Amino acid sequence: MMIRDLEIFAQHYKFVAVINQDINNPGVAMNVIAHLSAGLVGSAPTALREKMAFIDFKDKDNGLHPSISALSLIVLRGKNGEIARLKSEAILQQVHFIDFLESMRGDTYQEQLERTAATAGPGLIYYGIILFGTKDALNPLTKKFSIWR
Repeated sequence: MMIRDLEIFAQHYKFVAVINQDINNPGVAMNVIAHLSAGLVGSAPTALREKMAFIDFKDKDNGLHPSISALSLIVLRGKNGEIARLKSEAILQQVHFIDFLESMRGDTYQEQLERTAATAGPGLIYYGIILFGTKDALNPLTKKFSIWR
């Protein structure tokens, strides 16, 4: 990636995660963010992934620390209904996102799939959502959320 592209991407793009404020266990919150991040990058088309600006860092001893984004990743908190509305807005505005539900935790992936399939939309409990896009697109969508503490 050229330095000029990197500077442009850093000025105009960012990641934003919103985690359910009712999650009191930091380990659960970190697990949700990890799943969201992996899913977001894994589902991004190549052209969008390039804008995520992954670069390699080298330390003084030439040790390599590969594939870290040069962009900011902001972690916010919100209520379940707010996260559901944010997902709806992301769909309407065609913002790339991934969400994570309470039903996706614990047991095996097969049991998680069954639990999720058995839950209707209004009964879903959103543990989090992560979005990637331009700051111009994301800022209006996420300005009402506060920083995760």
